[in-house]
Amino acid sequence: MSEQQTYDVVCIGGGIAGLVTAARASELGLKVAVLERGAEEDYRCNSRYSGGVMHISYKDPALPKEELIKAIQEITDNYAAPDLVEAITQNCKRGLDWLQQQGARFLRVDPSMQRSDIGSRAWILAPVRPPVTQLEWKGRGADVTLKALERALLKGGGKVFRGTSASSLLMENGVCKGVAAKQGESNVDFRSRSVVVCDGGFQGNANLVKLHLSPAPAKLKQRGAGTGIGDGMRMAIEAGADITSLDGFYGHVLSLDAMENDMLWPYPQLDLVAAAGVLVDRSGKRFSDEGLGGVFMANIMARQQDPQGIFAVWDEVIWQDSGRAAAVPPNPTLERHGGTLRTANTIAELAVALGVDPAGLEKTVRDYNDAVTSNRLGTLSPARSAKRRKAEAIVKAPFYGAPACSGITYTMGGIRIDGQSRVLRPDRSPIPGLYAAGASTGGLEGGPCVGYVGGLMKGIVFGMLAAESIAGKR
Repeated sequence: MSEQQTYDVVCIGGGIAGLVTAARASELGLKVAVLERGAEEDYRCNSRYSGGVMHISYKDPALPKEELIKAIQEITDNYAAPDLVEAITQNCKRGLDWLQQQGARFLRVDPSMQRSDIGSRAWILAPVRPPVTQLEWKGRGADVTLKALERALLKGGGKVFRGTSASSLLMENGVCKGVAAKQGESNVDFRSRSVVVCDGGFQGNANLVKLHLSPAPAKLKQRGAGTGIGDGMRMAIEAGADITSLDGFYGHVLSLDAMENDMLWPYPQLDLVAAAGVLVDRSGKRFSDEGLGGVFMANIMARQQDPQGIFAVWDEVIWQDSGRAAAVPPNPTLERHGGTLRTANTIAELAVALGVDPAGLEKTVRDYNDAVTSNRLGTLSPARSAKRRKAEAIVKAPFYGAPACSGITYTMGGIRIDGQSRVLRPDRSPIPGLYAAGASTGGLEGGPCVGYVGGLMKGIVFGMLAAESIAGKR
């Protein structure tokens, strides 16, 4: 026999999407419960681990809507669903203003002082996480903001149930009426007129990662909390929800040593040196369009049969330029914290030091350099674009190389929603009473170019819209 509790809204997951939904719904007069699987006071989640940078495809959310729409369309190559693009660009600045009203604080950076390599840093949750290699999140912006949202929720009469795992949605005649959950050894039915799935992606579920993202999940580095295991998506599918493509994730290129050395994650990233130079496998051949940037490269790396048999190769010019162009740059951070970095005066010598086929790497670099100097990057196989990163010839010794791995943070595909955060069936009709927000959803990010829009902003905007839709304010 299950215990029963009754609410207006039940949110599954206590990250940024879940707590924004809950706090906004409570503010609108609804009785709200948040179900969080983590039992600790400071339960782990990607939101808490994040650096707190708010952007829309690397653009300032306060920019005119038309500029933000263009940025999303360009980075996703028009993959993003138009209604979701409209929703996030129309409400992103309002979402940040509302977040400030709940107690969040931002460090505002003058756009003229920003470094182009790290995108828009005009809005960063304060106190800002320090630019260090190891993950220092306690008492920092995202952690402080989640606590402020929880206080706002509690003040409005809402509740957070820690150590509570949602197991299935309570469906009656195609309408969502609540959530069946486990609290320790007890079964509890949280009855409600609306449920919002906010439990993140499926990056922590090795079986789903293997099915959709990589043949070797254990060879990817978890850059986030790894707590998203796809339960919300599973429950939504059982309730009849449609699911978008699941073959993309947000991540970065890391040193292979990050798999064992915690001083090498989440930084430094090898994105910029790999994008300026080349990314090769053990045969010395390229396999990715480096010009599409680090998120794209991390995805292509994950799809390889051996995701740990990959190497970034570049030269002295790139090392002194792109190698230093980040808040935590690989030059000199990589070696300083024990990461493997090989140098040589010839490409053949570098190949031997890396364990890569010398003839293969020499041919790859020769063909690549010819394509760069003759402006024929499109003739390479695979073609090399300059859509996000400019290609630079690898000509000045010493030459550099580093073993690399793919770092995964959160998955981009998931439950299909509309611009009001309503969960949709395959025929695009909404499932009454069922909503979703944040990384559990799909349709905005991803696609063939693995376009990145921004996890925090996605969670904030669609969490806020879910609450307002439930309250009849949309």
